[in-house]
Amino acid sequence: MSVTRKDVEHIAELARLKFKDEELQNFTEQLNEILAYMEQLNELDTENIEPLSHTIEGGNVFRQDVVKPSLDREHALKNAPDEDDVFFKVPKVIPGA
Repeated sequence: MSVTRKDVEHIAELARLKFKDEELQNFTEQLNEILAYMEQLNELDTENIEPLSHTIEGGNVFRQDVVKPSLDREHALKNAPDEDDVFFKVPKVIPGA
């Protein structure tokens, strides 16, 4: 399979791209080189190879959900620039609210 200049022009038109004649020629050559390289894959013997969806088999990568103690309120509010005994106080960011 090969790509013609007309194919490249059509793809460029679909993508609403404009190229100079020199660029169209370069793209045509480059796409054909890529396709020729990919054709080498057809030479591989894949008769006894099972298809796979991922190259690395992986299991559950999540950690166990373990309850741990969190910061107490006083410690969390210790470095707050402004607080109200229970909450962080922040500047109003929504006008009119």
